[in-house]
Amino acid sequence: MFITLEGGDGSGKTTVIEDMAALLEEQGIPYIKTREPGGIEIAEKIRAVILNPQHTAMDPRTEALLYAAARRQHLAERVEPALSEGIFVLCDRFIDSSLAYQGYARGLGIEEVLSINLFATNGRMPDITFYMDIEPEQGLARISSNQGREVNRLDLEELAFHHRVREGYQRVISMYPERIQVIDAFGSKQEIAELIKNQLLRAIEEFRHSLSK
Repeated sequence: MFITLEGGDGSGKTTVIEDMAALLEEQGIPYIKTREPGGIEIAEKIRAVILNPQHTAMDPRTEALLYAAARRQHLAERVEPALSEGIFVLCDRFIDSSLAYQGYARGLGIEEVLSINLFATNGRMPDITFYMDIEPEQGLARISSNQGREVNRLDLEELAFHHRVREGYQRVISMYPERIQVIDAFGSKQEIAELIKNQLLRAIEEFRHSLSK
């Protein structure tokens, strides 16, 4: 099962993916945790280029293509091999991020960016996606209070950009309502953990049922 986490900056995806990993551990389900852009050596090097705060001159199309390139290598080298062995994959960001950030917020067009990424992924999409929804002001406040978090190029964007990202995610959710589940990310860690646990267990059960048909 291919499970992805999505959300704006500061939405708490890192904490949630740890909760998911703990649940799979309890269930005795083999899994790996990974992230985008990154997850493997080549993609991590592309990540460094994309998120470098000094690269403010990067053209939006260059950005979109770099994300797609990193995604392809990560998928081919890590995600697909794990799935083929029956291992669950927990991935921090995937194709929906490109649709919201580059397609909508950067103004490149969701359909155009989707086309680039479907070529890169050969049509591979997640089985289920959890979208952590939070007001951009709240997410950015969390980032500023977290001294240990890396500050990347996207963190330097104006607030209006992060609002467009959230609007972009709403568009993407309307495109894939059966795959994407929305989580209110402003609740307490305990509330979010319980929501994730219930929805993930339900998704696993439905996934197993679909395989048995």
